[in-house]
Amino acid sequence: MNFRRIFLVKCLLLLFPSVKCSSTSWIYKAVNETALLSIAAPGSFYEATWTKGRQRLVQIKGNSARHFVNKDQCRCAILRNGTLQIRHVEKGDSGNYTVMAYQQDGKLKAEENIMFFVQGPVPQPILTAECGNKSVSVKCEAKEKAKDEAFLMELTQPNGRTVQKNATVLEWHGRNSGTFRCIAKNQVSEKMAEKIIKCPGKMDFYLILYIAGGAVIFVIFVICLIYCIRRKKIKRREVYEEERVMQPLPVGRERGMRELPQTPSTPTPKRLRVQQRPLPPQPLQPPLPQQPLQPPRPQPRPRAQPRTPNLPRERP
Repeated sequence: MNFRRIFLVKCLLLLFPSVKCSSTSWIYKAVNETALLSIAAPGSFYEATWTKGRQRLVQIKGNSARHFVNKDQCRCAILRNGTLQIRHVEKGDSGNYTVMAYQQDGKLKAEENIMFFVQGPVPQPILTAECGNKSVSVKCEAKEKAKDEAFLMELTQPNGRTVQKNATVLEWHGRNSGTFRCIAKNQVSEKMAEKIIKCPGKMDFYLILYIAGGAVIFVIFVICLIYCIRRKKIKRREVYEEERVMQPLPVGRERGMRELPQTPSTPTPKRLRVQQRPLPPQPLQPPLPQQPLQPPRPQPRPRAQPRTPNLPRERP
């Protein structure tokens, strides 16, 4: 803060106490409402005059009031405390209003300027979007506006950022997709439009990378899982084969495997019928020569004995 300027202002007020500083204020009202323009200076006064621009409107002096314009045209009245009342305000009532307040001895007590604005309700904003190659264009527009009239346009992006502009059309270009909010407002009214904007097939580059990376990691995980399961099965099978080979079979099991199944002792009726049927005659077949299991060993040849000669028979 600049303390030198503050000290200088205080000294001037002490040296010149009769000097009155004029103040300016802003008042906003909607169409067809009643406006009250009051005097902010404290204390009582004897005379007060309201003017709009250079035209005097109404004056109060003591307990009597005086109009300088037509009451029906002005639609204004002055109260005992100096407040200016305007009924059913219109946009034409906007302007700079000045009030001059005097004491009974004729000294100026207060001079105030009031900037009065009459505004109508804002129209409903329209939110549109166009999808480009790698971006989206959003347009927020407030139509049905009066001539030379602007609103405060506010566009909220999906990430929470806000863009404001005093105009009737607000455009934005970017890559974000999601819920957009458009607000058109002035000092007396406010209207909003909200829309979810998503461009098909236009995804962010980082989002594509995230999806591709997740898919690759998932495929690697599935391959590793299948490999581990198959490796575990093979290992179990090898252990089972080793145990089966090394484990001897029980004696009872070997005997049961070697013995042939015996025929049941009590034949069934079906089996009896089969046995009672005569068997068809079978042709006689020469017995097949039985091959020796082992070739016969060669026998030693007998020695040749001398043959006894035939003696002649004796006659009787």
